[in-house]
Amino acid sequence: MIDKAEAKDSRFDLLKWLVVVALVVVGVVGNQYFSAEPILYRVLVLLALAVVAGAVALQTGKGQAFTGLAKEARVEIRKVVWPTRQETTQTTLIVVAVVLVMALVLWGLDSLLGWLVSLIVG
Repeated sequence: MIDKAEAKDSRFDLLKWLVVVALVVVGVVGNQYFSAEPILYRVLVLLALAVVAGAVALQTGKGQAFTGLAKEARVEIRKVVWPTRQETTQTTLIVVAVVLVMALVLWGLDSLLGWLVSLIVG
């Protein structure tokens, strides 16, 4: 019974994806066709078409899988232990210090190699 329901859903999924593609094509062609109209109206229509296309796409099997993945990702983000302000500041200062030291080392190495090459060439 589940296989028949999945087969029926997959058949309708193709139709839903065709509707999504049709909405995108209508948006692109309509935006080009109505290029003389004010940009605000065209953007509002494109946003409305994008919302409808997104809603239709989320009704497909892949769309529902994406929704499930997004919910699971949100749960995982809540589990993350975020650094405190002090830890963030200290880490940032360490990164800045290392970048400055490496910049000085590379500048010194570049100057030394440039001086050696000028002695050899000139």
